[in-house]
Amino acid sequence: MSVPKYDELFQPALTALHNLGGSSSISEMEDEVIKLLGLTDEDITEIHRGNTTKLSYRLAWARTYLKKVDIIENSSRGIWSLTAKGLNSSIINSKAVKDKVKIMNVNIENSNASEADDNEISVEENPSDEFEWKDRLLEIIKDISPDSFERLCMRLLRESGFSHVIVTGKSGDGGIDGKGIIKIGGLLSFHVVFQCKRYKDTVSSSLIRDFRGAMQGRTEKGLILTTGTFTKDAKQEAQRDGAPQIDLIDGESLVEKLKELKLGIEVKERIVEEVNIKEEWFNNL
Repeated sequence: MSVPKYDELFQPALTALHNLGGSSSISEMEDEVIKLLGLTDEDITEIHRGNTTKLSYRLAWARTYLKKVDIIENSSRGIWSLTAKGLNSSIINSKAVKDKVKIMNVNIENSNASEADDNEISVEENPSDEFEWKDRLLEIIKDISPDSFERLCMRLLRESGFSHVIVTGKSGDGGIDGKGIIKIGGLLSFHVVFQCKRYKDTVSSSLIRDFRGAMQGRTEKGLILTTGTFTKDAKQEAQRDGAPQIDLIDGESLVEKLKELKLGIEVKERIVEEVNIKEEWFNNL
């Protein structure tokens, strides 16, 4: 089947969060929706625009609508979760959601709110704006030299807590571009080999298998960073039982990490941060 329209993803998104225990990352939600709908690699890699897939784009709009009607909410770390209303809802009326959001948007446009009210409302979320800066940044990264991309990946790993990061890529090295050490909790250290791929398209499972073969006898942990995307088979191969696990960083995750670390990205806050504790949130866990 082809990727459903955004409003046809309301129910799968809701069901996915229920199946995942009430909360998930965006990638976990996408994987669960893919499983629920039985989408093929061809479906999930179909491009909407730039580097954005149709599934990611339409699912982002679905989340925005569900958030507006208080079914789901998201944290500053990009984790989406069910609200109290969402926890008590297993079936959703897509038309009712669309109608309610339409009325809400009209009311906002027609309101003559004060500056204080504007701060409470903030800026209306628009997934298109989010994907626009990601696509633009990925295009910039794809245009830099291979050496520059390797240095970018090294900087990203160091800023993320890796030490002893070096580039070792050589001809016939099985695709291994470098290695580093990550220490967990200040106690356990893991040696990690990594590969940097400036791909415009998808990374297939065959590349994962080749990389794993090159890891043999060196380490049990591998990491692949790419500007492209990974096929469903590639993701499954990376986490295959009984084989060394390989972590995957696709283009979207790469630019999100750069934003988090403020590497080449300046984030300007539009409103003054105000912290309010929501006791009901804890009561509804």
